[in-house]
Amino acid sequence: MKKKYQNGFFIFGLVLLGIMLTQLDYAEVWRGLQHTGYWFFAVLALWMALYVLNTSAWYIIIKAGQKQDTTQNGYNNKPINFWWLYKVTVSGFALNYATPGGLMGGEPYRIMSIAPKVGTERASSSVILYAMTHIFSHFWFWLVSIVLFFITQPLTTGHLTIVLASTVFCLLGLWFFMVGYQKGLAFRAMRLLSHVPFVKRWALGFIERNKTQLDNIDQQISALHKQSRSTFVSAVFLELGCRIISALEIYFILLVIMPDVNYIQCILILAFTSLFANLLFFIPLQLGGREGGFLMSTSGLGIASSSGIFVALIVRIRELIFTGLGLLLIKFDSSTPSAETPNKRK
Repeated sequence: MKKKYQNGFFIFGLVLLGIMLTQLDYAEVWRGLQHTGYWFFAVLALWMALYVLNTSAWYIIIKAGQKQDTTQNGYNNKPINFWWLYKVTVSGFALNYATPGGLMGGEPYRIMSIAPKVGTERASSSVILYAMTHIFSHFWFWLVSIVLFFITQPLTTGHLTIVLASTVFCLLGLWFFMVGYQKGLAFRAMRLLSHVPFVKRWALGFIERNKTQLDNIDQQISALHKQSRSTFVSAVFLELGCRIISALEIYFILLVIMPDVNYIQCILILAFTSLFANLLFFIPLQLGGREGGFLMSTSGLGIASSSGIFVALIVRIRELIFTGLGLLLIKFDSSTPSAETPNKRK
């Protein structure tokens, strides 16, 4: 990636992070960290491991794409270093956390980072396919959580209404992404944007200028899904496993104040909170939405509201730490231009 773009992503993210840091009550933060103690370091270690799973899912998608396209369009077919990709993954999620709309920040950064190594179209298709898989796994996670809720919790008429509505929502989401896997999603996503006010003119112009490239990206996504089912299934399971394991964060935090907490409760809290927060995707770092989700989910499970507020605070601190770390990794990228220069065809 060119240095000016790298600096642009860094400054953009740093400004947003600075704004978010002004929203914290630092006395409350310090009390929360003191109360959490060594469990906070367990939370940080957990997320360092979870990012390995995220990177692994993206890595196998890239590898499958390289096998699919043996010509590489003039680019080296050398393996991409996993730990370099780990750095890009952490930085990409940092930009997603900080950017209103989520995918508006991290995905362009990922594409621009790996494009010099695999080509723009292959980079775009791998990033889009990974983003699809990441969101697709969320719908599966929510559906699994609905089943757990139905099995483990006493149901009222209100609960049944929420469960039914959530199930329909998840099934529609899974159907939408399955169609996207089979037929591609890049062109359809741009067509959808062409009907959105304020970006309509830009989207129509982008489609007109890049129709061939969008069609190629969609063909690559569809071909990879059809020809490498094992890659698709592995990536989905890695991402789904990441969602389930990440409930350990809530478990670690609640252990400080609720020694009798169980893991199923933590999965249900995470599922509801993530669903609620993702509905507020347009807010940077989902400020307020995440806290509201924790408060409602803990209260709905008969857990004290103060516990939900405490979990939300510690999770917010962890997110800010990894956002800052991800931004630093953008600035201190050790990759060299020579390693990114494609081999020219004779």
